[in-house]
Amino acid sequence: MIRKLASGQYRLYSRKVDPKTGRRRNLGTFDTRGQAEQHEREVQYFKRHG
Repeated sequence: MIRKLASGQYRLYSRKVDPKTGRRRNLGTFDTRGQAEQHEREVQYFKRHG
């Protein structure tokens, strides 16, 4: 899940809520939405092929 921050950057959050904190895990902050979407694809690939 990608959200735009007040600073203009984009942050990638995990899809599931972290049971320990009750919030979504931060998976990285990026300058452009395209970079965040690319990293999201990399994360999904790694989860299945890691």
